[in-house]
Amino acid sequence: MRTNLDFSPLFRSSVGFDRMLNALEAASRAETSDGWPPYDIVKAGENEYRIVMAVAGFSRDDLAMTQEQNMLIVSGQKANGDDVQYLHRGIGSGSFQRRFELADHVRVVRAGLVNGLLIIDLKREIPEEMKPRQIEIQTDQTMPKAETKQIEANQQAA
Repeated sequence: MRTNLDFSPLFRSSVGFDRMLNALEAASRAETSDGWPPYDIVKAGENEYRIVMAVAGFSRDDLAMTQEQNMLIVSGQKANGDDVQYLHRGIGSGSFQRRFELADHVRVVRAGLVNGLLIIDLKREIPEEMKPRQIEIQTDQTMPKAETKQIEANQQAA
């Protein structure tokens, strides 16, 4: 059962959440895929993630991976072996494209192909200026004295 959600009230009453709301809206509109190739998403640490895709039969040269801002696109295109006549074809060999929406400041650290599994390691790296910082509270002796200036107006007696 599919439910279409209307996010327009949230757009009207929120500021700065447009990326998150766009991602929710895109996820609700996304067409169901055929589920191939299968994949797992694992939280490997506080700010570390791993995507593991089963890409049996694909070589490193058949796979491509691109990160465009907050979107990771993994695609596979296998060279056609038209000279082979199959009696049964159960191993997936068609082309595919998987898209993963990434949060802000998540980047691909490394990717490797091991035993038919494409392993993609991701890490969230928050910039220093966005991390919480401790602010020192000064005492009266260390605070600079604020000078007060008096503005005098020339008054003329009538």
